[in-house]
Amino acid sequence: MKFENSGLESFKISLDRLDEIMEKHRMIRAGQWDYERVTYDHKFVIQEGTYYLRFPGYAVEGDVGSGRALIQLMEPLLGKHYYPHGVEYGEGEEFPDALVKQCKQAIESIKKDVEVFAE
Repeated sequence: MKFENSGLESFKISLDRLDEIMEKHRMIRAGQWDYERVTYDHKFVIQEGTYYLRFPGYAVEGDVGSGRALIQLMEPLLGKHYYPHGVEYGEGEEFPDALVKQCKQAIESIKKDVEVFAE
């Protein structure tokens, strides 16, 4: 599920600031990066299954590996994990209303923090 028109896709922000903001909101980068892309995830384990709220971005200047990059944020995603195949974000997926609401609140909160430092 894409959270379209969240407003985040209009922001560019330095990687170090983005790391701080995402950590504050319990979003994990861990190993989800390469030199051009970065992804932050939050895992939800609820009765209906395991879900991930994901914030992708890509470097428009610098590279992620150096720690010095300007990141263009993309639309946040919500996906359901299926063992052992991975996470599905497709149109046919069902997402609990309470989870979607919680994700929308997290997106708004992160957006407010990003706005302060965005270029």
